[in-house]
Amino acid sequence: MLTTRSIRIAWTHRRAPLQFIGALCLVSSLLAGCHKSPPATADAAAASGAGAKPESAAKTAAGSKDEGGDKADAGAKDEAGAKEEAGAGVTLTPEQIEKLGVVTETVQSTDYTEETAGYGVVVAHEAIAQAAAELVTAQATARLSQSALARAKRLSGTPGAVSADVEETAANKAEVDAAALTLTMQRMSSTLGMNPPWKAGENSPILQDLAGGRTKLVRVTFPLGALSGGIPSSLRAAHIGGSKPDKSWKINKVWDAPADANVPGRSFFALLKGSDAGEGERLLVWAPIGESVAGVVVPATAAVMSDGKYWCYVEKKPGNFVKSEIDTAKPVPDGYFLTEGVAAGDKVVTTAAGQLLARESNSGSEAE
Repeated sequence: MLTTRSIRIAWTHRRAPLQFIGALCLVSSLLAGCHKSPPATADAAAASGAGAKPESAAKTAAGSKDEGGDKADAGAKDEAGAKEEAGAGVTLTPEQIEKLGVVTETVQSTDYTEETAGYGVVVAHEAIAQAAAELVTAQATARLSQSALARAKRLSGTPGAVSADVEETAANKAEVDAAALTLTMQRMSSTLGMNPPWKAGENSPILQDLAGGRTKLVRVTFPLGALSGGIPSSLRAAHIGGSKPDKSWKINKVWDAPADANVPGRSFFALLKGSDAGEGERLLVWAPIGESVAGVVVPATAAVMSDGKYWCYVEKKPGNFVKSEIDTAKPVPDGYFLTEGVAAGDKVVTTAAGQLLARESNSGSEAE
């Protein structure tokens, strides 16, 4: 008969093999796991990601810098190219030149002399005509008196001799008429100056042209101290309503005139021919001062304005027009006098310069 103790011992012996088998399975499992990679935990994955990120970020940043540097270099090159292209001017084909109507003119060398300005007034020819008529009358009267006196003296002591009182009367009249002629000449000198370009007392063609209004007499006055020398060799006059580069007239005959009581300064008389100035009109007059300077004259039609400056276009080679700055400090009747920027023989654009400026400005905007 089995007791309780015997049953427990038997059960215990039955379980021992099962526990041993389970222990062997556990050891086998552990040994197999040693040959496998341990599973990545969340912390390990995070650590691994954090370690790799700085390296890849550095590579990305370096790539971005290189790319940005390349773009900056490319932008700088583009900007430099645009500036270079803008400085090269405008290049046109013959068809484009004809379509725009571009016309060029070859500039010539000339001499420029600094000038000082004064004011002039055209003298009415009525006073000159009156003075000329008085001169002719006085000269004729004086000649007649001298002829009568000479005839009386020739007949003296002959059968046809006149009485002594008649001869004395002829002599007296000749003296009076000579004095009248002298007075007429002196009056004329106060009206036309002491040293006119004709002989004193001569009824010259110049005086007759002045009396007839065919040549105009201009009385010019310059401010005190404006002229340091003597009588100017020549003058230049223009309408007072225009600017200095406008049409002007050259005056070559100049002589001293009495001072003008209304305008302080030094006055001169000058002969003005071939002008449309009216009698009594006031004019602007320029006298040369200083030494002459060699240069060129750029026509006024070639000037265009941009950025507050004046420019002209010079054809450097066929079809290529380059902008050159104009110094407007020395205007002349035909344009502007320059000593640099444009040389004698250069071709400047006198027609359609504005179109070239617009074309170059638009090209510069697109390049930028």
